[in-house]
Amino acid sequence: MAITQVGVVGAGVIGIGVAQSLAEAHYEVVLVDVRDEILSRAKDDIERNLRFGALLKSTARGGTAATMQRITFTTDTCLLAGTDFVVENTTEKWEVKRDVYAALECVCPPQTIFAANTSTVPITRIASFTSRPDRIVGMHFMNPVPLKRMVEVVRGYHTSEKTIEAARDLAAQMGKEVVVVNDSPGFVTNRVLMLMVNEAAFLVQEGVARVEEVDLIFRECFGHKMGPLETADLIGIDTIVLSVEGLYESFSDSKYRPCPLLKRMAFAGLLGRKSGEGFYKYQSRAGECTAPKVASR
Repeated sequence: MAITQVGVVGAGVIGIGVAQSLAEAHYEVVLVDVRDEILSRAKDDIERNLRFGALLKSTARGGTAATMQRITFTTDTCLLAGTDFVVENTTEKWEVKRDVYAALECVCPPQTIFAANTSTVPITRIASFTSRPDRIVGMHFMNPVPLKRMVEVVRGYHTSEKTIEAARDLAAQMGKEVVVVNDSPGFVTNRVLMLMVNEAAFLVQEGVARVEEVDLIFRECFGHKMGPLETADLIGIDTIVLSVEGLYESFSDSKYRPCPLLKRMAFAGLLGRKSGEGFYKYQSRAGECTAPKVASR
């Protein structure tokens, strides 16, 4: 199918990155969120990211003004009626996602493909609440989206080959590679990553090692660019908690029991980079995070 206009639902960190990457790939983008202030912040963030990418040159894929003109910022879901493909990036709370897909069903024509950019919610579960299960696919983008070349595409029970190919083509136009995996809570990436982050938090809670020591071991011993707790701050502690809770609910296995330290941090609003403090403290200069400093626990 020919895709010309793409909807992006949710203007959080990932949604912003998806919208930017799509616009840079010359798609017309409709970015939807529930409040104007969220969209205003999203617009500022995308403009800043594009200017920064232009300075690096290696990440710039077009002029800032032209790219911004391809993005419509709106709270009106009815504007998604003309889209060929929708990428949903809302919170990991099932009740929220269920309501979002109910709204999309009412607005979008039957041929529109819905891609769930979710961490742990099964794609087949999402498809069960739609009238188009063959057109539901998972597209798990990594953060920061414009800089990450890989997308984990998830095949639900009913997902058709045409839908998989459409997702492949969309990712390719965005300059990204694809690995297609079968549906399971957490898929491949988060079924492994969330366990690692959760266990690293337990190590800090139990006093086995300090935050910076845990991350240093993973960087220096295994060659990871970021340690698990730095990664948690990048993803967002609230998202980590919801994801681990989702895995715990799905598998009923004690190994997925959320670390109390993570839950306490989420309750306290220590969400990582997006809040200015998580396992580390961040100082913002023109919206960019500088080198992190360890936050006390």
